[in-house]
Amino acid sequence: MWRTRVSIVVLAFLALSSTAFALYSVFDTGNWPKEWPSELESLRKQSRTLVGPMVEAQHFAITFKTREEFEAAWPHILKAKSQGAPIFLKRGPNFFLDKELAGVVVHCPPKGQWDNPKTPEAPIKGYPTESPHRWQWTNYIELVVDGQIIDLNRIPIPADTPIIDGRFKADKTNEDAKSP
Repeated sequence: MWRTRVSIVVLAFLALSSTAFALYSVFDTGNWPKEWPSELESLRKQSRTLVGPMVEAQHFAITFKTREEFEAAWPHILKAKSQGAPIFLKRGPNFFLDKELAGVVVHCPPKGQWDNPKTPEAPIKGYPTESPHRWQWTNYIELVVDGQIIDLNRIPIPADTPIIDGRFKADKTNEDAKSP
């Protein structure tokens, strides 16, 4: 009898665990649009694409091995950001970067939304500026800063770009996986 109960508990645990991973489709390459700057092409192989969790939003996570590699790519990454969209500063480890301590995540709306007049490429009213949900119809950047590979003292940030610094907020359990 106890074996049956243990088996049921194990199966239930496995079933619940698998649904957590099913929230995102994960691809081990950067599947961003071909219209993005051609200078980003060489970064596709070291990137991941996550689609989800609920509205099939696209998240393009790029890791870097060296500061020079990141600094060379940074001006071109900025070109993928929507006009007026913010840069969120975060600390690692990061869910989208597969727990890496430094990198960039470009969060984008679902495919086809740029052409949908019901969801213009603009912030959503009613959410605070520092909420990622406000920016879900734009391409916005999450910059995971480690101070070595990604050093804010060494990169230009456009003057008209809002910066939302979340590096020193109190950590919340698994909040990184719930909202970008």
